[in-house]
Amino acid sequence: MEKVVVGLSGGVDSAVAAYLLKEAGYEVVGVTLRIWQADDGSESRCCDIDDARSTAEKIGIQYFPVNCTMDFQRYVVDPFSGEYLRGMTPNPCIECNRYVKWDKLLYYAKVVDAKYIATGHYASVVKLDNGRYTLQKADHSEKDQTYMLYKLTQEQLAATLMPLGGLSKAEVRRIAEDADLPVASKPDSQEVCFVTDGSYADYIEKNAGPDYRGEGNFVDPSGKILGRHKGIIHYTVGQRKGLGIALGRPAFVKEIRADENEVVLSDEQSLYNEEIICRDVNFMSIPGLSEGEILPCSVKIRYQHGGEQAVISMAEGRVKVRFEKPVRAATPGQSAVFYDERDRVIGGGVIAEVL
Repeated sequence: MEKVVVGLSGGVDSAVAAYLLKEAGYEVVGVTLRIWQADDGSESRCCDIDDARSTAEKIGIQYFPVNCTMDFQRYVVDPFSGEYLRGMTPNPCIECNRYVKWDKLLYYAKVVDAKYIATGHYASVVKLDNGRYTLQKADHSEKDQTYMLYKLTQEQLAATLMPLGGLSKAEVRRIAEDADLPVASKPDSQEVCFVTDGSYADYIEKNAGPDYRGEGNFVDPSGKILGRHKGIIHYTVGQRKGLGIALGRPAFVKEIRADENEVVLSDEQSLYNEEIICRDVNFMSIPGLSEGEILPCSVKIRYQHGGEQAVISMAEGRVKVRFEKPVRAATPGQSAVFYDERDRVIGGGVIAEVL
């Protein structure tokens, strides 16, 4: 039997992944990465050790909690706060998957001499004819999580199993119920995992220290002052509700100018753009693009975005994306992920500029 380390979060998806792998004949070791503990002692929603341990006991596998709070603070929490203070809208789950979860699970796999690691993500790992590994979208698009995983390296993908790629959420819960797993009816977590009380903006404001500038001006695209905002961390591109300003017409956040501590408001039409520039690009299915090379693909600019046809090209170490149709509210700090015609990940990067 091959040994596999399964990341058990305490939720139903990872529990079913571990169960299915054991049923398939693998020697399964459950590991929970303890990534966060608040000042009041509350744990992150992604590391419910009690539920994970109960699941391991029910399945009949070895189980170990592993502390990685320092790495999580370094690679996820600090950059998350810093990006918001710079007017960006980051996605901490993407950074956590790449720099914390996979790194730590692979390290522990070496410790226990396991060949693979596995998670409960809705996606599948594919080895291509060119020898590279990539991710295939889940069979049920409403749960597909490839967008969150585009930064994984070839080494990480080569050692990864994802048993849930062909299943729907309803099927996963049914498997959990039939196996009498204790987390079968546990609801999914929807919020930022390390913000255990209040909003993410409250967390940043509390922990930002002298870098937090607070109130500033709402302005129109020409710089005309429209009113006062409560701090740029409370806003994101495309936002309409909760602005706290009445202009007598619909107003949307078009841009956040961190250097000036300004939030730019405009009409909805101004939110549509045809080009973006991406930094920190990671390629999966291909080794990269040559300068000036053009590649047609579908591009998602946020997790819930359905994707839009585009062409990508490399220029000065960054990827330029030109869409066939303008996309709404492309947001600096979020990621753009590129897919081929078979719904496999070509690569992706962080949106740096909206042109």
